[in-house]
Amino acid sequence: MMAMFRSFVSGVQQKQQQTNGATTGDSLESQFSCPICLEVYHKPVSIGNCGHTFCGECLQPCLQVPSPLCPLCRMPFDPKKVEKSSNVEKQLSSYKAPCRGCSKKVTLIKMRSHISSCTKVQEQMANCPKFVPVVPTSQPIPSNIPNRSTFVCPYCGARNLDQQELVKHCMENHRNDPNKVVCPVCSAMPWGDPSYKSANFLQHLLHRHKFSYDTFVDYSIDEEAALQAALALSLSEN
Repeated sequence: MMAMFRSFVSGVQQKQQQTNGATTGDSLESQFSCPICLEVYHKPVSIGNCGHTFCGECLQPCLQVPSPLCPLCRMPFDPKKVEKSSNVEKQLSSYKAPCRGCSKKVTLIKMRSHISSCTKVQEQMANCPKFVPVVPTSQPIPSNIPNRSTFVCPYCGARNLDQQELVKHCMENHRNDPNKVVCPVCSAMPWGDPSYKSANFLQHLLHRHKFSYDTFVDYSIDEEAALQAALALSLSEN
């Protein structure tokens, strides 16, 4: 759905001011697009401190961490001051924009459902290049597997961090954060406990996650065996 909508919107940077009159379809698309999912807002909410607006569901991961930061400007905010953006919702019901597939003018609040069923958009998507493996393989491409490649910062909710980026991000931004948090790398593993909070998460990161599980680990074995195998393979490559 995200890829589908990327062809529909003209830009990802939203404007947070109210509009004072009719504007073009392209500027409406940009203005009323969530900067996280890049789609027209769905149940929009606004952060009180900075005023930035997001889909309610998109902002949820940021509300689950001890020290949330705005995903757009990185300003700390109080989760209790996140409110439903009635003004934006009203504008979504008022303004129309042309569908990039069939050109039919649709109210912005109905644009998501229209795009998902628009045959013209489906035809455009069917002509997009498909993912293929770099090396020919007879194995099917896996679909319903856990994402063990990127992680969410357990402190501020920053997303799409690979393992090394997560370590760097936490050391630079949360070195003195005293909160106990769940390790997103461990909890993504088959043996991981998603409720276990590390007493010293930064030390855990530095000592346990110096190597990449994706490179060295067989996910079908248990944690201790995986760790030993990973260490052995890591040392053999050095």
